[in-house]
Amino acid sequence: MAINEQMLKSIIEDVLKEMTGATSASAPAASAAGAVKLTPIGEAKQGLASDEVVIGLAPAFAESQTVTITGIPHDKVLKEIIAGIEEEGLKARVIKIYRSSDVAVCGHTAAKLSGSGIGIGLQSKGTSLIHQKDLPQLSNLELFSQAPLIDLETYRAIGKNAAKYAKGESPAPVPVRNDQMARPAYQAKAALLHIKETEHVEAGKKAVEQQVSFV
Repeated sequence: MAINEQMLKSIIEDVLKEMTGATSASAPAASAAGAVKLTPIGEAKQGLASDEVVIGLAPAFAESQTVTITGIPHDKVLKEIIAGIEEEGLKARVIKIYRSSDVAVCGHTAAKLSGSGIGIGLQSKGTSLIHQKDLPQLSNLELFSQAPLIDLETYRAIGKNAAKYAKGESPAPVPVRNDQMARPAYQAKAALLHIKETEHVEAGKKAVEQQVSFV
């Protein structure tokens, strides 16, 4: 599928309209984000509990952006990941990363602060990965780079696998769908969403612990 200049312009215009609508109706967007509230409770500290998995959220998650690239509310995404972790008998801890919007940085920072050494990185558009503290930042245990193909079932499986790694197991990788048409179809929107997320990056700011509440 070739994306010509006119198609690209049309996609960008559509995304900008969506963003403008979300900005002018900020209260409804926040409640639709799902009913999730993130309350900062101080600088994220090094975890000591070996039964925790830390979820590192990108800067705009559940704030200026409230749904993934395909419109899945952030509260549902977070609920499924946490549920997957808890199904394996472990605990989830949530932090917000501000110094970068890169999913590798989010995941690696989370892993390094996790008592188990395992972390999950999650961008607002839905891209995710499972990371381990002693791996290079650009390496990871599992990468889910095609956000348009990630559904709630996959997010739950991501949480479960992260917890299994934290328990010292070697689980089979989470199955991922592959669609060669997804990248060109969503490329412009993905780029714009990443740009909008990057606008919230604060260089040098340390990760912040988040109290998560669902209503």
